[in-house]
Amino acid sequence: MAINESLLPEFDQEMATSRRVLERLREDKYDWAPHERSMKAGRLASHIAEMMVWGTIALTQDSLDLAGGHQPFNAVSRRELLEAFDKNVESCRTAIQNTGDETFMKPWSLLQEGAVLMEMPKIAVIRTFVLNHIIHHRGQLSVYLRLTDTAVPSIYGPSADESA
Repeated sequence: MAINESLLPEFDQEMATSRRVLERLREDKYDWAPHERSMKAGRLASHIAEMMVWGTIALTQDSLDLAGGHQPFNAVSRRELLEAFDKNVESCRTAIQNTGDETFMKPWSLLQEGAVLMEMPKIAVIRTFVLNHIIHHRGQLSVYLRLTDTAVPSIYGPSADESA
């Protein structure tokens, strides 16, 4: 089985679950944070929505230099958040689908003004900096939902708010 064929079912499941969590965040809570050092809920959700761009970049380019500057996405509405998420997921899914095993094993580098900050195979970037990263932040956002008395969706099984 090719790497992309083994990766896509997990990708699809994690993206569907992530979308359910994003759908639950109420717009009136976008400026809420559980602590002064925590991201605001809207920024955290926006970060999740933009994260798939990293996967597309990792699979279609051999490096990314942060010196170019990154303007974080900050959704102001649920519609804008979900549209960005859906667009980025579709782009990343297409990139995964179109990537062969040899390309997955090629190195990818994160740079800062030409200096290598990290380098790893593209498949490792997808697993760690994309999938694991989104799962991590989705977990944070699910806690935000609980703390704002918002129903938490089923993630890997029933939540206290809904059955599987």
